Amino acid sequence: MAADTFIPLTIKAVERETAEAISVLFDLPNEHEAAFAFKAGQHLTLKVDIDGEEVRRNYSLCAAPHEGKLKVAIKQIAGGRFSTWANQSLEPGQAIEVMPPHGSFTWAFDAARQANYVGFAGGSGITPVLSLLKTALQEEPKSNFTLLYGNRASSDIIFLEEIASIKDRFMGRFQVYHFLEDELEDIELFNGRLDSDKLADLIGTLITPEDVTAAFICGPGPMMDAIEVSLKTAGLGEDQILLERFTTGAPSAAQAAADRELTQKVAGLEMQVRLEGRTRKLVFDGAQDNILDTARAKGLPAPYACKAGVCATCRAKLLSGEVKQRATYGLSKEDAAAGYVLTCQSIPLTEDVVLDFEG
Repeated sequence: MAADTFIPLTIKAVERETAEAISVLFDLPNEHEAAFAFKAGQHLTLKVDIDGEEVRRNYSLCAAPHEGKLKVAIKQIAGGRFSTWANQSLEPGQAIEVMPPHGSFTWAFDAARQANYVGFAGGSGITPVLSLLKTALQEEPKSNFTLLYGNRASSDIIFLEEIASIKDRFMGRFQVYHFLEDELEDIELFNGRLDSDKLADLIGTLITPEDVTAAFICGPGPMMDAIEVSLKTAGLGEDQILLERFTTGAPSAAQAAADRELTQKVAGLEMQVRLEGRTRKLVFDGAQDNILDTARAKGLPAPYACKAGVCATCRAKLLSGEVKQRATYGLSKEDAAAGYVLTCQSIPLTEDVVLDFEG
């Protein structure tokens, strides 16, 4: 299958989950089942034409592999071109271009394991965490899962009824705690956002760090950063903490200026790109800002989705030479150790750069 392959899938159902979020269930023909087999925590890249412009976005699968569904949730974001269009326009019977699943926010579940997992979700960050918790409870019958889910108000809780039904089904193995910023609950512990102060109250009460096998975190950047720091301070190792970022913060003005200066300095460097069984020589184009855009400007179908360093759709293996990456959030520790880089975030630093998109 080509690196930048999209397959048209028909929408089977669209459900309104909250006032600002829908879930989208795709019909999956038998001939595409193998291509769309996924691991819990992975995501799909959707591609549509909006007012004559191609727009791509990643959305995490909220179903578990054993459920036999290909389903994502899309929360409308203020100013979000794709999310606004999707919430207003998608309906059953429409066809959407979809890239097969990818992503490294995953875990190797083992039926023999007796584990204690904890999930932290904020807003639409529940989608990959929901997939992971359903998989953990199904595939590891001796394991437990605790979900801490933050929202502004109860009306914003995506998949509220499904989460409640999972709790009823796995009583004793699944605990869920909701935290609301703008809606007061009787127990003060559950009021407010999941930040450093809240984590200080939760660790030792709802969370016993020494008993945690792994923690899955997805939500707004500041929430994720606070939770990661708190868990590490409490004794969890890096290999026990998995994060999935939907966005990244903008670089500082000084960093942006330094990046532009370096990009112009290395403009003209020669590099090689291997894609679809062929190797092409390219000259890095400073006006294109990164290796991915340089390759695509030369007509190569290099894959991409977010172009923000969080999804790893554009990853390639660095076979030789040196590159600088601005962000690496989308790379797993294993991918980074194996020599993969994010081409949307990379610029060449030497003349001998060779990248393999199929490595």
